[in-house]
Amino acid sequence: MPTSPVSDETGQPPNADVPDSDEISDTDEISALREELARTKERHLRAVADLDNYRKRADREVERRAAEERERVLRDWLEAVDSVERALRMEPGDPGLTAVLEQMDAILARRGVTRIETVGATFDPQHHEAIATAPAGDAADRTVLDEARSGFILPDGRILRPAQVVVAKGGS
Repeated sequence: MPTSPVSDETGQPPNADVPDSDEISDTDEISALREELARTKERHLRAVADLDNYRKRADREVERRAAEERERVLRDWLEAVDSVERALRMEPGDPGLTAVLEQMDAILARRGVTRIETVGATFDPQHHEAIATAPAGDAADRTVLDEARSGFILPDGRILRPAQVVVAKGGS
C-alpha cells in the first residue's frame, strides 16, 4: 500500500524529525538573543568597572589638589612667620613679637607642621639648604652653625620648606 505524501506508515508527516522553519527560526533567535544578552552583560560590567575607576581617579585628583592648595597656603603663611622672626632678630626679646610668633607656631602645629632641627644638627641636604660655610672652630665638620631661615616638615614627613643654614667647614 502506497503511503500518502502527507503521512507514512506511522501516521506521521514526512520529515517529522526535522523541525519546521518556525521552530528553527525561534531556536536561532533565542540563541542570538542569549549571545546578545551575554555581550550586553559584559559591556555593562565593563562600564561599571570604568565608572568605579573614574570615581577613584577623580577622588584622588580632588585630594591631590586639596593637598597642593593646603601647602600653598602654608607656604604663604611661612612668609609671615619669616617676617616676625626677622623682626625678633632686630628686637630680641620683644614680648609682643614673641607672643605673635608663638601663636603662629601653634597654628602650624595644629596643622601638623613642625620645624626642622637646625643649629647643632649635622647638615642634611634633604632638610637643610646651605647658604654659607664658616670655619668650624670647636664644631665638627658639616655641623649647622646658624639658621638664616626656618625650615618646616609636613605631617606626612615631606619637606614643606628646607631650612637655610650656615654649615661648619673643616672642623674636628
